[in-house]
Amino acid sequence: MTTELKTERRGRTLVMTLSGPATRNALSPQAYAAGIETLNMAEDNPDVCAVVLTGEGEHFCAGGDLQRLHHNRQHDPVTQNANLDAFHQWIEALRSFPKPVIAAVEGVAAGGGVSLALACDLIVASESARFVMAYSKVALSPDGGASWHLSRALGRSKALALLWLGEQQSAQQWQTLGLIHRLAPSGATLEQAIALAEQLGQVAPGVLASVKELVNDADRPLRAQLDAEKQHFLANLQRPEAGQAIEQFLQGKQR
Repeated sequence: MTTELKTERRGRTLVMTLSGPATRNALSPQAYAAGIETLNMAEDNPDVCAVVLTGEGEHFCAGGDLQRLHHNRQHDPVTQNANLDAFHQWIEALRSFPKPVIAAVEGVAAGGGVSLALACDLIVASESARFVMAYSKVALSPDGGASWHLSRALGRSKALALLWLGEQQSAQQWQTLGLIHRLAPSGATLEQAIALAEQLGQVAPGVLASVKELVNDADRPLRAQLDAEKQHFLANLQRPEAGQAIEQFLQGKQR
């Protein structure tokens, strides 16, 4: 059964759920297309302050569908090339989406499922969650930006070890590495991710977008980053939210 992407609103949070429990929510082109379309609509909707990505059932995402990959490698490589392009477009959409995106990870995240979680801004994982960069186990190299995200977050040596060895990592190990923002009891990751989304929803939307863009581009030279910070600062200073927040702060200081 092909994994689909379900969506629902929980207050001001949009929840995207990978739905294919029979395959542990293995990735599919249908899910990629739906994910991109959903983010495009959510970006223009002022009633959506954040997005949570999760998996249906006991697991987050088992990564690529090996049955589909096995079929594709015996046929025209154009098909697999198109599928990878679609997956990578979804990864880019998650990274550039101007609102917070939180992964709620239960059970297993493997291969491309790990890449998908890493593309989110923050990860809330259950205490029993497991992460495995399974590519090397099936003689494949990573996709979905895993090498980029892990290299930036961990440095060259740790990223190489994770990707070469493909060893299973616990949620606690990933939190120690700084890859997980919050641990939750098993079965509670979605609720805690939504609570985190609501907390972020109290921050001015322009500030959320500015900070995400600045951090995404922070590997440029310092001078260029300082110029970008100046532009964002001045733009946010002129927004009504800044005027109201500064006035409230000053009134509180004067009491």
